[in-house]
Amino acid sequence: MPAAAPSPLAVVDAEPVPRQEEVLTDAALAFVAELHRRFTPRRDELLARRAERRAEIARTATLDFLPETAGIRADDSWRVAPAPPALDDRRVEITGPTDRRMTVNALNSGARVWLADFEDASAPTWENVVLGQVNLIDAYTRSIDFTDPASGKSYALRPEEELATVVVRPRGWHLNERHLVDADGAQVPGAFVDFGLYFFHNARRLLDLGKGPYFYLPKTESHLEARLWNDVFVFAQDYVGIPQGTVRATVLIETITAAYEMEEILYELRDHASGLNAGRWDYLFSVIKNFRDCGPRFVLPDRNAVTMTAPFMRAYTELLVRTCHKRGAHAIGGMAAFIPSRRDPEVNEVAFEKVRADKDREAGDGFDGSWVAHPDLVPIAMESFDKVLGDRPNQKDRLREDVHVEAADLIAVDSLDARPTYAGLVNAVQVGIRYIEAWLRGFGAVAIFNLMEDAATAEISRSQIWQWINAGVEFENGARATPELVREIAAGELDAVRRETGAEAFASGHWQQAHDLLLRVALDEDYAEFLTLPAYEQLAG
Repeated sequence: MPAAAPSPLAVVDAEPVPRQEEVLTDAALAFVAELHRRFTPRRDELLARRAERRAEIARTATLDFLPETAGIRADDSWRVAPAPPALDDRRVEITGPTDRRMTVNALNSGARVWLADFEDASAPTWENVVLGQVNLIDAYTRSIDFTDPASGKSYALRPEEELATVVVRPRGWHLNERHLVDADGAQVPGAFVDFGLYFFHNARRLLDLGKGPYFYLPKTESHLEARLWNDVFVFAQDYVGIPQGTVRATVLIETITAAYEMEEILYELRDHASGLNAGRWDYLFSVIKNFRDCGPRFVLPDRNAVTMTAPFMRAYTELLVRTCHKRGAHAIGGMAAFIPSRRDPEVNEVAFEKVRADKDREAGDGFDGSWVAHPDLVPIAMESFDKVLGDRPNQKDRLREDVHVEAADLIAVDSLDARPTYAGLVNAVQVGIRYIEAWLRGFGAVAIFNLMEDAATAEISRSQIWQWINAGVEFENGARATPELVREIAAGELDAVRRETGAEAFASGHWQQAHDLLLRVALDEDYAEFLTLPAYEQLAG
């Protein structure tokens, strides 16, 4: 490892966070600075390429598998590296932010993997960014505990062999960290901050624990973006002096363009690849974003009507399983977002049955594991996968050679027999306002109407409002989707929240700000690429 030198990076416009000196050491910041120097120019080129590809989709209203990489898809000889023992059995994974209570609860949850999230389930305040790193370090040194100030209940880690394996999700390529800048004042990509600090402080420690630095890669749109991550991994392992192949990455196939490049993405990462994941809400958001001006056949119905049994979603998930198993990688299913109610057992029972059916379907389709948002769902998902897997760690030997997916199948949105509803519009406005308000207070994972919402569900909410207005959708009650109707619903939601919370709590929140931001990103003719970009400008801390 190179000798630590004073870092060319500076922390700006940030209040000091307790123990930040343990994370922001000269050596760690020098490593992040080198990642930034070497790789941010390529990051910038790839973001520009995204815009070019979006313009091409707007012109052609289609996508296809890449002709220039046909040889990779046709070559049956290559496989990803074998899974390390700590990632061989992934039958249930729990997701959540890296706050202290979640860190303890997720590790103790009984799930095989915890997705420790610096991305969609975390609002990137400086405190969340830095203390999330502190909490992970403390978890590995077993110096973490948590006492709930409200209940007085204490939480501590179970024995090491009972803990979930941590897989960290850094921020996507499009997000910068405004509090960390180089000598020219340029912001460092959030991905390099989250990855770099975690890797630098924990890579060797994890090897000593018999595990390794494992990552989930979000918002990937092409195999060239996966190639950039692979180059980052190669450099990082050399920098700290650990063996190549120690890093493992699971890529979220949560953009429509990435769905056409699954094999190529695995190929680029093959020495570091662990699997692919089917990220449902961001995937639907990506469909809308990319095909938003391609006509009525791409108009999605209510988000809850787009289940994983919809023909175009089934094509996506079955292709993912076949692709992963053909190449020796894990296929990880989607999120069960239900949050159990402590007051309504009947609601729980209905929801638990839906979760069970969903996980039974995924296990039956060949997935090797799946996601849940709450510890109470771990046993339900575990039972579904136990029934299929038994004592086997996975079912990668199930090749699904019966699956045949054509390019058109992945974008056959009009194959779904459902329409947008007025209730769906109201729900999109409600979820959008309530989520953004919590995000502006620093909370990225929020329970709303018994569902765990994160930035991906806020994206689909605001995108559907935008799409329905621009498509002139008429609802079953005769109302037409217009900016005026959305403003009326949003005003009604503010009034409802004021009555629900009380005037004092309402005034102390960010409700008007959230209302205004939702209307901005849902009604502006110029569609914002990501809600979190304008929201980050308003995020305090």
